[in-house]
Amino acid sequence: MPGAARVPPSGQGARAARRRRALRPWLLLAPALLAVGGLLLWPLVRVVWMSFQDYGLREIVSGTSNYNGGAHYATILGDSYLWTTVLPNTVAFAAVCVALTVVLGTLVALLLTRLTPLWRTLTASVIMMAWAMPAVTGTYVWVWLFDPLGGAVVQGLGGLGVLDPAATNWFTGRLTFYAIATLNVVHHSFPFVAVTVYAGLLTIPRELHEAGIVDGASAWQRFWSITVPAIKPVFLVVVILSTIWDFKVFVQLYLMPGGNGANPAVLNLGVWSYVESFAQRQYGMGAAIAVLLTLLLLAITVGYVRALFAEGREKGEPL
Repeated sequence: MPGAARVPPSGQGARAARRRRALRPWLLLAPALLAVGGLLLWPLVRVVWMSFQDYGLREIVSGTSNYNGGAHYATILGDSYLWTTVLPNTVAFAAVCVALTVVLGTLVALLLTRLTPLWRTLTASVIMMAWAMPAVTGTYVWVWLFDPLGGAVVQGLGGLGVLDPAATNWFTGRLTFYAIATLNVVHHSFPFVAVTVYAGLLTIPRELHEAGIVDGASAWQRFWSITVPAIKPVFLVVVILSTIWDFKVFVQLYLMPGGNGANPAVLNLGVWSYVESFAQRQYGMGAAIAVLLTLLLLAITVGYVRALFAEGREKGEPL
């Protein structure tokens, strides 16, 4: 009847209604979760399963299994090559790339806020070209620039008398190899950070910076006291994504001279896994290295995500 009071459901009916409400989001997400599980989870399970086997060409042809327990993990973790070469290469390279990418991207984002619309559009278009360039193409450009036989940088410095081109090969040294790789990765990655941080800067009310100027705060003080706290979640997101990408760098290292395994001193976890799998035909060993890289990335990502959620709780935002 119109105007009649609505009778609340009984205890059992209320519980059933709550279960239906809780189940509804999962039903909506089910197609996407199935697709993700088929494309990502199942291959990951296969890699983990392979890492506990001596899996080579014989096993591929015969289809048999040759389990060895955790022998591959014991071999990898007990190998000094992991701790003195591969892991330092992976962690140090990723840390430097992430720091330089975020700093350069933030500086470009701040520059974009000060440009006129025309110059902002032109600048954004130019930097997006670096992001749109395929990693393979960009790597070959950097290899050409530093090529010891005819590279533009080597020949230019040789013409100035700074070095001897005939006796210079920056791809053989561990530090110089990764210095070139760092330039390559940062050049390819900073546009994403610049555009993302610029979008975050647009959300900061202008009144906050005007108040800082009235209070006599310098540009540096306004950046640390106003800008950084206001878009801290944006910085956390770009740091998370940059960390994941830079830990998994493969093309930019593998295509450089010596990066395909010819120079063991410059391998990181991703390239080492590939070399063990497809050059040495030790697919089980390569899978074990890949699993360790995944666990390392998972631990770092969980730490960043927890920091992001903690930031949301401090601001009272729903998570």
